[in-house]
Amino acid sequence: MASVSAAALQQVVPDSAWSSRYRGATVQDLEPPSALSLNPSDSISVALMSAFERDYTHLTIVDSKTRALLGYISIPNLQSLLNAGRVKPEDPLSAAMTRFERRGKPYRVITMETPLELLEDFFRDGVPAGPWRQNFAVVTDDKRRFVLGVATVQDLEEFVKRRPA
Repeated sequence: MASVSAAALQQVVPDSAWSSRYRGATVQDLEPPSALSLNPSDSISVALMSAFERDYTHLTIVDSKTRALLGYISIPNLQSLLNAGRVKPEDPLSAAMTRFERRGKPYRVITMETPLELLEDFFRDGVPAGPWRQNFAVVTDDKRRFVLGVATVQDLEEFVKRRPA
């Protein structure tokens, strides 16, 4: 992704209450951990163990042959499903994963070079100062071939807390 000038960015994304704290920062400045991708056939217990070992809240799910991104698992949601008895630890992830919609909404590419203003806009679904509509973003290369990491709303909130206005 080419760098975005401040003037061009303001035309695309209106200022938010946090804009002054970003000061040219990008997703890379959040230092998102490397993504951990599992397959739909992997068990729920493998996903839980992998997430807890790394302290991850979201795991991406990819096709075992093509490595195409299929969806994700939210660990808090997965725990709720387990507690309610809707899935069992030995069930495949396909029984609990959230699949990405391929139709309707255009896919927004989030890369390590994406300005934080655009990431916040993605999380708020384009509504300035609106509620969080998305709680995480899959970070890929600009051609969407590789999943590089996951950036969360919590990552953005922590970044803002560390930066003075």
